[in-house]
Amino acid sequence: MQKVQESLLERGAGRTGQASKRIGVARRTKRQQQEERIGWLFVSPFVIGFVLFTVGPMLVSFVLSFTDASMLKPAVFVGLENYTTLFSTDEIRSLFWRTLYNTSYYVLISVPLGMALGFGMAILLNQKLRGQGIYRTLFYLPSIIPPVAVSLLWVWIFHQEFGLLNAALRVVGIDGPAWLTSTTWAKPALILVSLWGAGGGLLVFLAGLQGVSTDLYDAAKVDGAGAWSRFWRVTIPMMSPTLFFVLVTSIISSFQVFVTALIMTNGGPANATLMYVLYLYRLAFVQFRMGPASALAWAYFVIIMGFAGLLFATGRAWVYYESDLLGGKKQ
Repeated sequence: MQKVQESLLERGAGRTGQASKRIGVARRTKRQQQEERIGWLFVSPFVIGFVLFTVGPMLVSFVLSFTDASMLKPAVFVGLENYTTLFSTDEIRSLFWRTLYNTSYYVLISVPLGMALGFGMAILLNQKLRGQGIYRTLFYLPSIIPPVAVSLLWVWIFHQEFGLLNAALRVVGIDGPAWLTSTTWAKPALILVSLWGAGGGLLVFLAGLQGVSTDLYDAAKVDGAGAWSRFWRVTIPMMSPTLFFVLVTSIISSFQVFVTALIMTNGGPANATLMYVLYLYRLAFVQFRMGPASALAWAYFVIIMGFAGLLFATGRAWVYYESDLLGGKKQ
């Protein structure tokens, strides 16, 4: 009889435990659902804005790229005609390749120079200096000044007669060029302006440098590595993920250069600084040819994605993580 009672008690306790578990699971599930709803509530402004102002316009422009849409007449479906005009119509074809050359020239020179300048400043500002915070602030501030204000400032600096740059060159006996009105010097002038914003990369590089383990430098010193050797064999490999990130983002943003070219030169002289996005803007909002402009935009999207894909494909050969240097598997 006692054994039967014990068995019944065990069964009752088991059922009670199972019921408690089910209640706990139900409570956790309800709590998780509530947390998910709260999470979606907080991210909903971004999601709604992204759909309405990014995904929506992209889909509309994709549809328009297959029409002869204009603000002056109803759209008519023309198939791939807008895309073929990029390579067949003399007017658009010549400017398409011209703007692609100008933009590529700008990107291939401004990005390496900007990265080198930002990385160099980050290395200097990573040292223990008196007033370190002040220096970091001063070097970073130019990158947050509005592009319009920066462009107007540099228009004055590059002025042939009254500009600060040519005035400084005259002091050392050099007659400065007509920067913004010269087909030779206009693009280099825009590249110099791009270096004004190197402080943005400086901030990222500085964060990356502070994440490098000091143990690696100590081990390199014990092995007899000098400062230059430590830079190439410790700093560069450990900073390669940061360098890769800044490289990708800098290339994408440089391909979209618009404000400086519009304000400082408006694409001149003789289309020497007519950048791709500036030409797209003219085609869409000056000539009101929305169909060809949309095709131009999607062709540019494919080009930029091609560059990004190439960077990711080649990045596996030179981007390293700490686990790689310590004998772990490559990320």
